[in-house]
Amino acid sequence: MMSAQMKLKMVGFCDGGIVSSFAPLLDRLSVDDVSEYAVFPGFCDVHVHFREPGFSYKETIETGSKASARGGYTAVCTMPNLNPVPDSAQNLGLQLKMIEEQAVIHVYPYGAITVGEKGEEMADLEGMAPHCIAFSDDGKGVQSDDMMRQAMLRAKALGKMIVAHCEVNSLLKGGYIHDGKYAQEHGHKGICSASEYEQIARDLRLVEETGCAYHVCHISTKESVELIRQAKARGVNVTCETGPHYLTMDDSDLQEDGRFKMNPPLRDKADREALVAGIADGTIDMIATDHAPHSAEEKSKGLAGSAFGVVGIETAFPVLYTHLVKPGIITLEKLIDLLSNNPRKRFGLPAGGDFTVWNLSKEFTVDPEAFLSKGKATPFTGWKLNGECLLTVCDGKAVYKMED
Repeated sequence: MMSAQMKLKMVGFCDGGIVSSFAPLLDRLSVDDVSEYAVFPGFCDVHVHFREPGFSYKETIETGSKASARGGYTAVCTMPNLNPVPDSAQNLGLQLKMIEEQAVIHVYPYGAITVGEKGEEMADLEGMAPHCIAFSDDGKGVQSDDMMRQAMLRAKALGKMIVAHCEVNSLLKGGYIHDGKYAQEHGHKGICSASEYEQIARDLRLVEETGCAYHVCHISTKESVELIRQAKARGVNVTCETGPHYLTMDDSDLQEDGRFKMNPPLRDKADREALVAGIADGTIDMIATDHAPHSAEEKSKGLAGSAFGVVGIETAFPVLYTHLVKPGIITLEKLIDLLSNNPRKRFGLPAGGDFTVWNLSKEFTVDPEAFLSKGKATPFTGWKLNGECLLTVCDGKAVYKMED
């Protein structure tokens, strides 16, 4: 009988040598019909929050990396809204030590753009450059045009990318969900779309001026998609990401529950459709989860009072496979480009021999209590999805294996 690994579909993965070395384990995972089993290169998420140092009650590098492995990820980039903020080589070193001690996959930290992510003083970009993947003040937009211009010039000189959370503070006005129909009908304060796309427009002008490599985090509006589409047509050095929830939900799906609160918020149907179109035509380069765990208490205060952020690294592939690939909106090969090949290429991260094996026909219901992440707040609770991770291998080691 042919071994399981010889029957598996290998999607977006060229070198089967490392896969062959796991043939005995793959055989134990085999069932009578493996036609829906597939091997993919290890996924790469350029936007996650593992909360250490400073907030280990929300997540640790160990729990975050193990949750990632279960989701098929073998490389992630961790955002700098930590305590202490990695705004110097010394502070970044604390995080690097934790990563070395705890991570089961490749974890690449960002360095902050400004000291304390306060937007007032430039961080030690030169000191951090050899040890960080890029620079970002994630969670906050850099409000000063001159500060962002100087950051771009210094990042360019260092051969590093600026990765931007785009948000104009003066337009927020206390909002916490999209300024749309749901907010109006339920008496909530809204976040206008302009708060995102106006800062993207500013940054794109600065990129054209400075020549810096630039990446936009978690875009959520139709205007953002169009601005980036036009910038790419002009040859601007820009890429962008969006998240699984923005592609599969809109503000008509909101409930009075903190697990639906994230930043940027779920926008309206036209925005979601524009994001899907941007995925299909290549305007949006990659999908990142913005995995942002919080404690149960922090997410128990409804839409108004809960902390911003939801978890998603354990459900990303099943959500996208079920709602984008199975209906024929994009191909499976396209999804693997979005989850693995494109982010690795843009951020210069090698795939090596890392891979993950999935049973594509397995249906399950999302139950956050079964997550390996400490965070349980997900808008996908109760969704029926297809796709079960059987095995994830990183650096030749099985870092996740489905329990027999």
